[in-house]
Amino acid sequence: MSDRDQSRQPDSEWDRANRHETETERLDRNWNDLLQELRVAQTGVQLLTGFLLTLPFQQRFKDLDDIAKYVYLATVGASVAATGVLVAPVAIHRLLFRQHARRSMVGAGHACALAGLALLGVATCGAVYVVTTLVVDDTAGVVAVLLVAIALICLWVLLPLLMRRRE
Repeated sequence: MSDRDQSRQPDSEWDRANRHETETERLDRNWNDLLQELRVAQTGVQLLTGFLLTLPFQQRFKDLDDIAKYVYLATVGASVAATGVLVAPVAIHRLLFRQHARRSMVGAGHACALAGLALLGVATCGAVYVVTTLVVDDTAGVVAVLLVAIALICLWVLLPLLMRRRE
């Protein structure tokens, strides 16, 4: 069977044929891969959240206009939500420990990772807007957010989809 034909097989069949994995081994590998990815995302979102939570205590924070303050609050909300969603697989694992629910855990963890990345992207854009607005002006903030949003969409969405298509 050619590589092209193999790529059309369901994932579990391909893994069984090419990796010689059982379904349980595949789910364990998927769970471990997911945990490694979440470690990277969790660190980033936790640092961003910590940074955001200190901003109101900075002297220049009061210089933000009302729009920037609302963006700041929405950004904090997105960052805190991202933290919760990206840490949720840990709670899921603890509550389902020894329940033979690896398939459900992998599915829920996958959904949490995607939602967490989306929220992290929103929070990153919001933080860029608030900081750029404070340092330069509103126009520079909008331009910076557009550039960051385009970069994140290209790196986190378009590039993986392009790679997926090529596979």
